[in-house]
Amino acid sequence: MKETGARVAIVGAGPAGLACADRLRRAGIAADVFDKYHEIGGLLTFGIPPFKLDKSVVRTRRMVLEGMGVTFRLGIEIGRDIAFDELLADYDAVFVGTGAYTYVDGQLDGRDLVGVHDALPFLIANTDRLLREEEPAAEYDLAGKHVVVLGGGDTGMDCNRTAIRLGAASVTCVYRRDEPSMPGSRREVGYSREEGVRFLFQRQPTALVGEDGRVKAVRVVETQLVEGDDGRPRPQNVPGSETDLRADVVIQAFGFQASPPDWCDTFGIERDRSGRIVAGGEGRLPLQTSNPRVFAGGDNVRGADLVVRAVYDGREAAASIARMLAAKKAEVTVAA
Repeated sequence: MKETGARVAIVGAGPAGLACADRLRRAGIAADVFDKYHEIGGLLTFGIPPFKLDKSVVRTRRMVLEGMGVTFRLGIEIGRDIAFDELLADYDAVFVGTGAYTYVDGQLDGRDLVGVHDALPFLIANTDRLLREEEPAAEYDLAGKHVVVLGGGDTGMDCNRTAIRLGAASVTCVYRRDEPSMPGSRREVGYSREEGVRFLFQRQPTALVGEDGRVKAVRVVETQLVEGDDGRPRPQNVPGSETDLRADVVIQAFGFQASPPDWCDTFGIERDRSGRIVAGGEGRLPLQTSNPRVFAGGDNVRGADLVVRAVYDGREAAASIARMLAAKKAEVTVAA
């Protein structure tokens, strides 16, 4: 491999950022990867529980990449610890792979009560303490508690099974549609059932009920499914069917949205109406943003999506970066 002398900063050590670093090094381009967490992997490490993904896989990947010459600068948040304009000044290009960490807020009354958690911070905290070989923090100690998980996706299933492992007395998973409509994989739903999780279908949470500042119940209403405009059955509340479910702890797992950094606007990086970074398109290289020296890919462009698509974006972005840098080098050579 012949070194080109070019340097690229990668913001985010998730699947897209790691794939980008891999391909850049193969092209002889130096890659420095920045991430706010103390381990690489992004949601592979912190969002997926260890019982689903052995973290030694990620550690091995780090060893391989470091052996290729990739430099990791962990525990550093761009925009807080290092200004983004410093990256633009010090590097030839930047790849932004910040993922989808913004959780959807169900806007339920009582969501600020003690004992109410959002899924991703809950999962991250649990994985982090396992990596550090620590006991659960008091707020995440579920031993003997009755837990209600709101949401029927794979993240909800991860919360179900994590709560069981944290010693919950009971775990109830609430979903507003019927079982065939659940977005979670059948396998993960089956695993949750095998481990003792109770499922409550066609129930829509309407409020979180508290006492002395702590959550004590989830108020739900029964739903009936009616045909939606998009052909998918939509839940319709049944009047007069409200009940309260006992809950010492509530975990909200309503999904995630892209998490582009606030500094995108400052540096001319276009975002769409949903907040996702706009990359590629007419007049641009694949995955090039409206700032020509900045590229982006993965969940911050697509929204919450599959790991394989994030890896694909990272590779494609690296190819585009290499193409841009080669063209600039050729221009300099001709001018000289």
